[in-house]
Amino acid sequence: MRRSCARTLRGCAGAWAALSVAFTLVACEGRPRASSLGTSRAEPSSGPAIAVLDLSEGLPEQPPPGFLGLSSKGASFEELVAQVESLGRDRHVRGVLVRLGATRVGLAQATEIGAMLARLGEKLPVWCHADDLGNGTMALAARGCRRVWASPGGSVDAIGIAAQMLYFHKLLADELGLEVDFLQVGRYKGAEEPFTRDGPSPEARVSLQTCLSGIRAAWLDGIRAGRPSLAANVPEDGPYSAPGARERGLLDDVGYYDDARTALEKETHAVRAEVRLGPGSESDSSDVFSDVMRAVAGESISPAPIAVVRAVGAISMEGGGLLGQGGGIVERRLMSTLLRVERDDDVKAVVLRIDSPGGSALASDLLWHELMRLRAKKPLIVSIGEMAASGGYYLASAGSAVYADPTSIVGSIGVVGGKVAALRALERIGIHSDTVAANPADPHAAARAAYESLLTPWDDATRRRLLETMTAIYDLFLSRVAEGRRMSVERVAESAEGRIFDGSDGKSRGLVDELGGLVDAIGRARAMAGLPADARAGVTRESGGLIQEILQDEPQGGTHDGLLAPTVARLAPEFVPFVDSVAQLANREVALCSLPFALVVR
Repeated sequence: MRRSCARTLRGCAGAWAALSVAFTLVACEGRPRASSLGTSRAEPSSGPAIAVLDLSEGLPEQPPPGFLGLSSKGASFEELVAQVESLGRDRHVRGVLVRLGATRVGLAQATEIGAMLARLGEKLPVWCHADDLGNGTMALAARGCRRVWASPGGSVDAIGIAAQMLYFHKLLADELGLEVDFLQVGRYKGAEEPFTRDGPSPEARVSLQTCLSGIRAAWLDGIRAGRPSLAANVPEDGPYSAPGARERGLLDDVGYYDDARTALEKETHAVRAEVRLGPGSESDSSDVFSDVMRAVAGESISPAPIAVVRAVGAISMEGGGLLGQGGGIVERRLMSTLLRVERDDDVKAVVLRIDSPGGSALASDLLWHELMRLRAKKPLIVSIGEMAASGGYYLASAGSAVYADPTSIVGSIGVVGGKVAALRALERIGIHSDTVAANPADPHAAARAAYESLLTPWDDATRRRLLETMTAIYDLFLSRVAEGRRMSVERVAESAEGRIFDGSDGKSRGLVDELGGLVDAIGRARAMAGLPADARAGVTRESGGLIQEILQDEPQGGTHDGLLAPTVARLAPEFVPFVDSVAQLANREVALCSLPFALVVR
């Protein structure tokens, strides 16, 4: 009791110190924000306008924490959805200019944004400008924009679809002398292969190749829908210079951003440009005093009748993977959010937006149970972004209806577990470890009691027991999907054993109900809840407040202060959720539901 009180007093002191700093910041006048319009000319305050959607700083499913740990002021995918819906009703807007800069987006997100912009283009001229285009942004622009511009010095990297995987077996086993021991349930699962092989198994290669073929077909269909006159090989035969891409029909114009803006204003007779999303927009501006108040009190659930809940990143019980930069899907945090929307009578339906490669089997099952409780009370629509794989699909299967893009990755229904033991490597440098069991009469006692140790490998008896445990988890996984999808276990098993699928193949197998994005999922939620077509949807944010965060026994969010993690996260951000999902094995997890490989599709 004395220790608890002392910790509370220290926490209160820390809270008052943080509040003092925060209120000092309120008294400081910030530097004026620079215009993001690429021009210094004075803007009229009224009159017909073009709306600028600036995606040049990226469009994450879940922005990183902002001031005092609050949600970031940067653009998010849900904000883009809201803006696109509102622009079609704004009588002052004569055209839309999408500024892509040199950003890169995933193929599923590109498909979804392109479709949204194409629908908006039926009401308004929509143009795109990019400094540099990749596979995703090229597909987005081709599908959604009436005219596509690129900067003179830029390139168009239309280069086809491929996936890259990394294998560490030679480094771990041969060079470092570590003993790698992994088990899997599902012959296509392959999640252990980066640690136990130097290349994919035939089964894993077939699964991946089939999935990539479906993604490629959907990607090409999207480009050709907007650019039907393209020669067959053009979308995959780059990279091209900007003039070369224009000659081949991928671009309409070559010029700078302000050239595109001026041309669109002239065509639409607009007299000003109004940034609706991204740097320079109203939502990007910072009201520090309001931020402090929200930080102290905690961000509350949106009162919108449709609650959009994010589930992004690796799944864990406690947060904090090997390279975690924000914690991913932490069971206790997402559980708290789900309970709040379940009990909130103002929330009539929930849309769960998933982008996850999976992770902890235990956390996945606990969250699945709560999602099924929620579904019994309110419509629960799942919208899959880039992927809902393994544990991510575990959660998705609880939806009343599941939406995915054709280029989304779904499935990977399987289980993996294992560890890397360092005893042999330590012996090389003169360090010996000895395990003494309390029960010397049992020859397996030492291995069993130390099975979680990173020093010693498993013996055969322990491996058999762990495989038995993992098989039980796999059977549970199958039964959960069968219950959630209202299918037989036998039918689920046909799409299990770790195989991955694109969204279209997932739909044909009954893993997905409809092909579509977040807009379609929100529309379905409105219909199932009996709400009008314009009923508002709002992102549900975690609450708690600054004081609660300070008083936590452990730091939240999983952000690491080491030198390696931030560097890897910056250089290869796509790998972070996959590495974090496997890293849960170091957090006393026996089995994982995790996507095969650290998979990056470009």
